[in-house]
Parts: sequence; structure tokens; C-alpha cells
Amino acid sequence: MALPKPVDVTEIPEWAALQEHFDRLQEEGVSLKRWFADDPGRVASMTFDVEDLRFDLSKNLVTGETLDLLVKLGRAVDLEGRFRSMVCGEHINTTEDRAVLHTALRRPKEQSGSFVVDGQDVVADVHETLASIYDFADKVRSGAWTGVTGRPIETVVNIGIGGSDLGPAMAYEALKVYADAGLTARFVSNIDPNDMAEKTRGLDPETTLFIVVSKTFTTLETITNAREARTWLLEALRDAGAIDGSEDAAKEAVSRHFVAVSTNLELVEEFGIDPKNAFGFWNWVGGRYSVDSAVGTVLAVALGPERFQDFLAGMHAMDHYFAHTPLEENAVALMGLINVWYVDFFKSYSHAVLPYNQYLSRFPAYLQQLTMESNGKSVRWDGTPVDCHTGEVFWGEPGTNGQHAFYQLLHQGTSMIPADFIAFVNTPNPTRDGEQDVQELFLGNFLAQTKALAFGKTADEVRAEGTPEEIVPARVFEGNRPSTSIFGVALTPFSLGELIALYEHITFVEGTVWGIDSYDQWGVELGKQLAKQITPALSESDAALAEQDASTRSLIEFYRENRTW
Repeated sequence: MALPKPVDVTEIPEWAALQEHFDRLQEEGVSLKRWFADDPGRVASMTFDVEDLRFDLSKNLVTGETLDLLVKLGRAVDLEGRFRSMVCGEHINTTEDRAVLHTALRRPKEQSGSFVVDGQDVVADVHETLASIYDFADKVRSGAWTGVTGRPIETVVNIGIGGSDLGPAMAYEALKVYADAGLTARFVSNIDPNDMAEKTRGLDPETTLFIVVSKTFTTLETITNAREARTWLLEALRDAGAIDGSEDAAKEAVSRHFVAVSTNLELVEEFGIDPKNAFGFWNWVGGRYSVDSAVGTVLAVALGPERFQDFLAGMHAMDHYFAHTPLEENAVALMGLINVWYVDFFKSYSHAVLPYNQYLSRFPAYLQQLTMESNGKSVRWDGTPVDCHTGEVFWGEPGTNGQHAFYQLLHQGTSMIPADFIAFVNTPNPTRDGEQDVQELFLGNFLAQTKALAFGKTADEVRAEGTPEEIVPARVFEGNRPSTSIFGVALTPFSLGELIALYEHITFVEGTVWGIDSYDQWGVELGKQLAKQITPALSESDAALAEQDASTRSLIEFYRENRTW
């Protein structure tokens, strides 16, 4: 079934209506202070509860009319219909002719047999793989799975890159308080030798398990790192006298200390991993959407199958909410549409994500790939050029760390940067500083920042504090800096799943408005191809060196002159 052509979004009446509305707001003056004063019901009308998360959109630069116009835009591009096409298995990834079914990874087992795509019982296949992963996780957690010397596993090292690293690494950091089986996890992704050296430093080879995550088992960085890890393991075991130097001993050691997440069983076996210990996933799972697939095996091992199931349940709950809530009341859809409002009308091309929870320290980095690899496109899904700006630079840091780093730019810089603030009522590590509850001190900062960004501080208020007149301008905060507050009950596997699915769907909303294929990533391929051509020039091939441009050739010559160790 051919997909409909994308809408020329800037040419439709709904876009023109938004532009007219935007121009009128600029003439009247955008003022959150005034809007709050004039509309006592503003907070109630722009606050939404989704499971255990509260979304407060009231500090965004929108009025009720803005939201109405954005919803009409969403309907004009058939936002709801495209989502149905996606979850029903239509091939909305046009450049690769693939379905996009990450939402199927968290469908309940009871739906097996009711969802067949391209001749595949998707839900049954997903749960068959999950059962294998859970069985393996239970063996490792119970000590039934041992290393080559019979000792139980204590450290799991995940080797992957991109979506095979960012998702699991972020989720483990977020949920490590739930790691209760005496296991810890480490993550190797960078091909830089320093990464492998640091991640294996201090490990006992007899109690270390490696999970190699590569769908094709050909990803350059991952397979290079896997070979390095295999060399480290065998050398360390031999040095310790745990195995002899025979080929059979090496083969047995690799089979006990390596498993794979891959569908290329031939290369998995060639590496030395028993194909029975390879967990697969499907071409309808994009890497940046794969943490809830077999890519999350390290999470099932470290946190346990039950908590991994809770994680999937949180994602499914957000899927259900997004699919079944009218756009006017749909916090997820509104967040995506508001982002379009900022990008294409306010010309704000940067977006901060600020988690007030140290366990979410890697969440902004995870969102960088999810959003920027998805929506960093200049052509639409039919190959025609886009007719508006697409994508934003997502970035951020946790909590009060950011306040002492870049918040100056957020408050008083010349760029308007929308921000999502994320916090949780409860902490697993409550503490007090004398009479002060430290969690309340922390959350006071979370609330204060959104208030300061929204409402600012006038020159008269600064003068009233006795500030010398000559420095009054430097201490004025103009306000009207937009933010969304996401306030949860606690950071749990379920709520983390909700947050991940939230931003997946926000990304979908933006991509649909812009008419782009959010599920391919051809922009990452050219550099990979060129790296294969350039690498020989670094050490061995003058012919390869001669083929390079003048700048690249000069840099390689500098390398050759200065490489000493």
C-alpha cells in the first residue's frame, strides 16, 4: 500500500493561521505574567496527568488559541492516521521499505496471534525472544550460569554503539538502584582504545560476562571492541592460570564469557559464541528505538526480568495514552506540536532537557540520538525538499549542575531555548542536612528555575532591592523563557519507560508535521564509508594518502610524524 504524499505544510491554511496568530502575539507582546493574570484557569487547562506523571505546559509561550491552532495543524497533516499506519505495520520507513514497530516490543503477550505484519506474528515473536532473555537473565542472576572456572558472574560488560549503547547505558544508570543481584554493568562503545582499557580495568576475567550487541555482527566499532575484549579475557585467564594455552580452552572460555544480541548467527558462531546464546531482533526496530528489545538484555540481567517487564509496561502505557487520547487533551501530542511552534515560528533551534535527578544524567544524551538522528532531515519521505526548518539540537545536564554552568544563557542570553524540566517527588536516598530535607531543597531549585524563566524580574524589582542604578540592567530577567514541567511520583522502571515512549512519540509528531521519514539515518553512513578509505593512509598506504584532500592529507602527515606509542 503506497503511503500518501506528505503535506506541503507551509502551504496549507492551518499553517497560515498559525503565522497570523504568531504575528499578532508579537504585536501585542508575549507576556506569561499577563496571560497568567488574565486567565485564572490557565494552569488547570494546561496540566495533564498521565499515569504517575504530571505535565504542566502552562509556562510555554502559548495561549488557548495557540493550542487550538496547533491541534488543527496536527489534524491537517493526519497525525492520528499516520500513527495508526505506523502501529499497524505499514512501511512508513520509505527509504528502507520497512515497517516501524518499536511499539510492538511492549505489547502484552495476550495480543499474540492478533497482530501479523509481513507474514510475521509480531507479538508472538517478541515474547518468544523475551522468554529466552529472561531465562538467560535468571541463570546469570542465580549463579547457575558461571564462567569457565565455575565462578558466578559479577560484572556484565555491554559492547555496542549508538542505540545499542545509549539506551541500555542510560537506563542502567537511571535504574541501578534496582540492581539487586550483586551484579554491576559497564558499557563499552567508543572505538577509542581508552574506552575498553578503562572499562576492563580492575575486572576479574573469571567473573566477567560480555554482551556483544550488533544486529548484523559487522558494526566496525562493536566488533573491533569485541575482539579486543576477547583478547583481554583470554590473556588475563591464561596469566592467572585459569586456562591453558590450548585452542579448546580458549573456545570454552569464550563460550562461557560471551553472548550476543544479533541475527547473524554465522558470524556469531565464527566469533566463538554459541548461537543458542544469541538473542535477535528485527529490521523494523531502529537502533535508537531498540532499548526495549533484546538490546536491553543487559538490563534484564542487572535489574531482573520482572523489572524489565515493568519497564516495558510503562512504555506500553504511554503508547496507549497517545493512541487513545484526543489531540486537544493529549499532553504528548501537544508537546510535539509546541516544539514545532518554537522551531518554525520562534526560530528556536535548540531544546534543553533538564532532569532534576542524578540517575537521569545520561537521559539528555540518549535523547540526542533519538531526536536528532530521527528528525535531522532535509528531504521529506517522498524525496522532495522540506519547506520549513526541521529538528532541534537537544542537550542538557542533570539538576543543579546545569544551574552553575549554562543556565545563564537560558535566563539572560539572546537565544530563546525551550526547556523540559523533569523531577520526581520521591527519592530512594532520602537524607537531611540538619533540619533541612535535602530532597525538598533540591526540588525547590527545580520549581524556582521554571518560575524565574517564566516570570523574570523587572528593573523596578531590582531597584527595590537597593541595587546601584548602573548595574540594574545586568540584573534584570526579562522572563517569557518557555518551559514544560514533568513531575513524577518516583523514578521507577515503569516511569522511565513512560519517559522514553513520551519522547519517541514527540519525535513522531514533529516528523509527521514536517513530512519526513523519522526512521532512517542515512546521514551517518558517509563518514563510515570514508573512514574505511582513510584508515590505511594513516600508516601503510601512500596511495591512499595521495587520494585525500589537502586538509585531510596534511592532518595524516602530522599524525605520521608524531605517532610514537
